[in-house]
Amino acid sequence: MATALQTGHVGLNVTDLDRSIDFYSQVFGLTLYGRTDGDDWSYARLGRPDELVLTLWQQQISGRYDAGRPGLHHLSFEAPGIDELEAIETKLGELGISIRHGGIVPHRAGGESGGLFFEDPDGTRLEIYVSAGVTAPAPHEDAPTCGFF
Repeated sequence: MATALQTGHVGLNVTDLDRSIDFYSQVFGLTLYGRTDGDDWSYARLGRPDELVLTLWQQQISGRYDAGRPGLHHLSFEAPGIDELEAIETKLGELGISIRHGGIVPHRAGGESGGLFFEDPDGTRLEIYVSAGVTAPAPHEDAPTCGFF
């Protein structure tokens, strides 16, 4: 049995593949490495040099992400530092993406780790965080911000 497994990539179902490719490319700086189209499905591979990060799957699906069902709670990415996180916050604003809690917030009251919490076009909950440098007050005293409460 393997004991040193690492996360490979994340596969997400999406309702509009072109829209999602554009979103993840613009927000996360991912590059489209390939796309395959079938009769009633399509998928795309996005990543960075030497690293597959996401596969986006458009099948015959509709609707929005349902946080009340078993499965993915949220997808999280770590930024190198607070300056980069602040630049991402600016970019999200320029793209018209609504940020929960109004901006960068800590993971818990009094904590220095924290980030930005928002959704992709299908409602999948996303986080971009840093491990230190957050000085804003927490939006909740009794719950982790990353819980999207």
